[in-house]
Amino acid sequence: MRFFNAFFALAAAAILASGIAAQSDASQQNKTGRAGTFAIVNARIVPVTGPVIENGTVVIRDGKIAAVGTNVSIPSGAERIDAKGLSVYPGMIDAATSLGLAEIPLGANATMDVAETGSMNANAKAITGINPHTSHVNVTRVNGVTTVHSAPTGGTIAGQSAVINLNGSTQAEMSVIPEFGLVINFPRVTTFGGFQPGVGPITVDFNEAVRRRDNQIEELKKMMADAEAYAKAKDASAKDNSIRPPATDLRLEAMLPYIRGERPMLIAVERERDIRAAVKFLADNKLKGIIVGGQEAWKAADDLKKNNVPVIFTNIYSLPVREDDPYDFLFEGPAQLHRAGVKFAVATGDGGAEVRDLPYHAGLAGAYGLPKEEALKAVTIYPAEILGIANRMGSIEAGKDANIVVTDGDILDPRTNIKYLFIGGRLLPLTSRHTELFDSFKDRK
Repeated sequence: MRFFNAFFALAAAAILASGIAAQSDASQQNKTGRAGTFAIVNARIVPVTGPVIENGTVVIRDGKIAAVGTNVSIPSGAERIDAKGLSVYPGMIDAATSLGLAEIPLGANATMDVAETGSMNANAKAITGINPHTSHVNVTRVNGVTTVHSAPTGGTIAGQSAVINLNGSTQAEMSVIPEFGLVINFPRVTTFGGFQPGVGPITVDFNEAVRRRDNQIEELKKMMADAEAYAKAKDASAKDNSIRPPATDLRLEAMLPYIRGERPMLIAVERERDIRAAVKFLADNKLKGIIVGGQEAWKAADDLKKNNVPVIFTNIYSLPVREDDPYDFLFEGPAQLHRAGVKFAVATGDGGAEVRDLPYHAGLAGAYGLPKEEALKAVTIYPAEILGIANRMGSIEAGKDANIVVTDGDILDPRTNIKYLFIGGRLLPLTSRHTELFDSFKDRK
């Protein structure tokens, strides 16, 4: 009996293993498309940064947009794509995700690499944890999202984010900016003290919550001061050989470009009072910063504008926080930021599986007060500007990377279909785990 039990257990394990292998063979993710010279002709072109071209041509060569307009010379040997009745858009950019760092949140811990242990992990780099073969890559890009900003999440200082294109077999091939920003989960005042089984939510006295927040901010300031002292010691040693250099500290070493203002800090924060505190922290320490989340960012618009701090708004799909908030409180967030003159982008804030919904986040913002043109910019040129890649992508202009999407309708409309997709000038197959499953089951009765 024990023999049969062991046999069936081994057989079940083998079947499960084969199933897992079938689900993670990376066959879709290894379809990285083909390069070449392409001419998209007879198309309605939406450059984003200029007027719509109703009947134009986009030429793609050597991974770049070689030409765009109505009177464009098409290179000999170029592969023509007749886009009559179709529209051409720049690939969309999700400026706040953890795509590539998270696969299956529950039950498969080995697929999760979004957070390190401890609270101060400036040396952790998202680019080294990106899984190029995650099924989320294809599922996302076939919906018109070609570039994402992927960041770790855990601890007060979570680590360094990366900007990646959604094509490539290695992290290096996907990388646009391997080390973009330092993620800081800014300490906040919260009276939620956890959840105790059999008791329920535990609340903390407000004054105690403030004390905890202040202690965490002091810890963060100490880390910054340590990094500044470390930098001064290194600089002194470099100028004078008689001065012994400090022992290498990987966490402090990683912080140097950020405390020097060379790269931005990504401050994850939601409430007005916490946003104002974060902006003050940036200003007091002369740091570059970006607010990520920003539920009530429009309420702190004066501080944000004064200090030139942009917002990556990630709350379109979130529920209002307070019971008396109107149902559309968060839908209107981008419109409020636009009216207040704050630089912003719309992002999903998702771990990977739902990043594909980025166009619908922007579409909802457009339905609740954000002008249609601004909604499109909020997922193209605005995130490109915030991420420092507007010279490479975010609009259809000659010389930029050929991250191009061809659609049969408005790219922010859920009814629209993607007809052609280019990333870095490579024409990619419009297949994913979802399309394969659909093809497998659509004819079953």
